[in-house]
Amino acid sequence: MSKRTEKTIVDIAEELKLSVSTVSRALNDNPNISARTKDKVKKMARKLGYRPNALAAGLRNNKSKTIGLIVPRISMFFPATISTIIQNKLQEYGYNLIICQSNDSYDQEVALVNTLYSARVDGLVVSTTLYTTDFSHFDVFKDNNIPLIFFDRVPKDYNVKVIKGDDYVGGYTATTHLIERGCKDIVHISGPLTCNLYVERVSGYKHALQENKLPFKKTRVFYQELTRDNAWQACEKIFAQTPYPDGIFASNDTTAITIMEYCRKINVRVPEDLKIVGYSNDPRTEIVTPPVTSVDQYPTMMGERVVAALMELITSQASATAPRYSQEIIPIQLIARESTAGMVKAGGKKK
Repeated sequence: MSKRTEKTIVDIAEELKLSVSTVSRALNDNPNISARTKDKVKKMARKLGYRPNALAAGLRNNKSKTIGLIVPRISMFFPATISTIIQNKLQEYGYNLIICQSNDSYDQEVALVNTLYSARVDGLVVSTTLYTTDFSHFDVFKDNNIPLIFFDRVPKDYNVKVIKGDDYVGGYTATTHLIERGCKDIVHISGPLTCNLYVERVSGYKHALQENKLPFKKTRVFYQELTRDNAWQACEKIFAQTPYPDGIFASNDTTAITIMEYCRKINVRVPEDLKIVGYSNDPRTEIVTPPVTSVDQYPTMMGERVVAALMELITSQASATAPRYSQEIIPIQLIARESTAGMVKAGGKKK
């Protein structure tokens, strides 16, 4: 079996008796080439099975027209939504997107950063793992003046562009909402404090308690990866003894929905006996029974701002004095649903 020979613009030029430069300009829609010539060249390119060599073009102009994106897990609602927005917006600017998952592994994140750097991406967008506290593996992008943006899960002290949600206000708002519904014993299920999201949400939770003269109890806060299994195990501890809490603020919607499932099992009524607030406004919160109150993080707005900021960095890349650091805060909004309806009964549910 003979090896397939890749066709080049030289082959197209020979078939059409045109110069190589004319063929190149026609394929790139140069305005100085007539529409008739462009049409002939493109038809011949399709006939010969010509494929443009993007890598070679990138090496010539030092641009790959490709952006790298690293997210913890593409299966989660928030990063999945933002990834889609980023890809769609980048295509409007003529850029392709390489999407990578770290699976919340620091070692995998380091490897992906190195791989994307070797792939000559024109910029890198990252939401870090839960456990990333050393950001030195990103230095290769900073040191080579390659645009770098962190979003959602971001470093605290690393001189780069950051776009994040207002997680402190989110934690404060969620807890205040429960207090306004009559809750006085509020559990908070948080993620690990190695991640900025949960440091800020816990801080907001504490402030709301303090402002309303309610005690902060260490035994009422759980720090864990926010999976269904971990949520179930937390529920087994929470409801192992009375008095039961009258409110739970969960730092993601998977946890909030799991709590409702556990409450059905032990005959705790939501919202009559227990009120629940989740975080992220996952579409599932609208279709479960009862629908779950949640904090909307506006992923579409964040994704659009990430691309706008990235294009600004790419445009200003030639300037050595162009600012590379700033922080943008995306607002949150509490979406009240039936899981926090009415006022909680005095004393809460007993065994």
